[in-house]
Amino acid sequence: MRKFLAPGLRPSMVAASSRGITTPSSRVSQAASAIAVKATTQSPSPPTNTDLPTISASPDKVAVGWDTRTWSRFHNIWLRDHCRCPQCFHQITKQRLVNTSEIPPGISPSKVEATENGLLVSWPSSQPHESLYPWSWLRQNSYDPQIPDAKVPPREKILWGSKIMNSVPTVTFEEAMAEDDRGLHKWVSNIHRFGFCFVSGVPPNPEATEKLSQRIGFIRETQYGKFWDFTSDLAKGDTAYTMLALGAHTDNTYFTDPCGLQLFHLLSHTEGSGGSTLLVDGFYVASILKELHPDAYNVLSSTPVPAHAAGELSALYRPSPPGGYPVLSHDPVTGDLSQVRWNNDDRSVMNHLSPQQLEDWYAAIRVWHKLLTSADSEYWVQLGPGTAVIVDNHRVLHGRSAFTGKRRMCGAYIGVDEYRSKLAVLDERFSGKAFTERSVWSPGL
Repeated sequence: MRKFLAPGLRPSMVAASSRGITTPSSRVSQAASAIAVKATTQSPSPPTNTDLPTISASPDKVAVGWDTRTWSRFHNIWLRDHCRCPQCFHQITKQRLVNTSEIPPGISPSKVEATENGLLVSWPSSQPHESLYPWSWLRQNSYDPQIPDAKVPPREKILWGSKIMNSVPTVTFEEAMAEDDRGLHKWVSNIHRFGFCFVSGVPPNPEATEKLSQRIGFIRETQYGKFWDFTSDLAKGDTAYTMLALGAHTDNTYFTDPCGLQLFHLLSHTEGSGGSTLLVDGFYVASILKELHPDAYNVLSSTPVPAHAAGELSALYRPSPPGGYPVLSHDPVTGDLSQVRWNNDDRSVMNHLSPQQLEDWYAAIRVWHKLLTSADSEYWVQLGPGTAVIVDNHRVLHGRSAFTGKRRMCGAYIGVDEYRSKLAVLDERFSGKAFTERSVWSPGL
């Protein structure tokens, strides 16, 4: 789910797609009559507890009736594959112990039963086997049809424009470093919601900044090193190591897997001026592009863009495949925007498109650039010693104005999987429920 916080405060929301099914009474009777031929499977009779779902079995599926109008159907092979008893699913490592390819394709239960704790399925074998599936888990994972209101709702993302300056997400260094991890949860939650977060009160030294970075996850080492502490001396072959202005961009477009988070801390700036930091919510800009220029949005979502990092003689980075990835990537399951990759400076030769595709691509990036650089989209801030900023490199573009004098900057990359793991673990821990052990039926498994 996404909300918009932008100039004009557009409260529009991107709703998850719904695909509920209303089952006519004729189909209910058909499902109820499709009983397995096996002698041990009886026609479904109303459970003694009328609050329990109705169940019926056919040779290849088990149907669960949640009410008179809503049914879910589960293939027998799917049910057997998802048994989570100790024999089939390791209770500690949370890993499957069953070789799925060895499940007989025509497997059919010998008995199905509605119980208080869930759907109980007995499987025929030399050693009788039972599988119990909690009702809530079946509803959440129903696929025929999907039941949207049973799904665990996605975490909210707030899309923002320049007016974010009126209420920027911030935590203190003391909060982020506190041993109870509540401040850390607030920090990573802000990163997820807004795509960036400031940390105030950071001691202006690299040691404290490195410890702050490591609160979220492992620091990712690249050709620039592990934890950076640099000035504008071109010690590395990248324009970040100059005094030049940098337009809004994401880092690592030349990597197959760009870094997830990027943390910056300006330790000092003497004998000069300038160097303001620019932040742009790529998801916000993409939402405007999709609404006003859908053809351009489609071009940027489908055209791969090659990239390179070649400023060091010891390294030549290109993504795999070398043709690169589109500016806008999407979740293949939900279709939601999942990543923005844009760095015009690191782009390689566009020689893989037809003449018409090339013209369409140049037209699309012209519109994209206009929206990225509009006053509506840009948030400028002058950082100083003691205030760090961390950005989601898959969503928020960053840049800076040109500067004079001597600047000392430090920071780090953190992998996207480490960040998302930390967020998921802290969500579990601070969900409001007593959390001592992860269930085998956890929504994240």
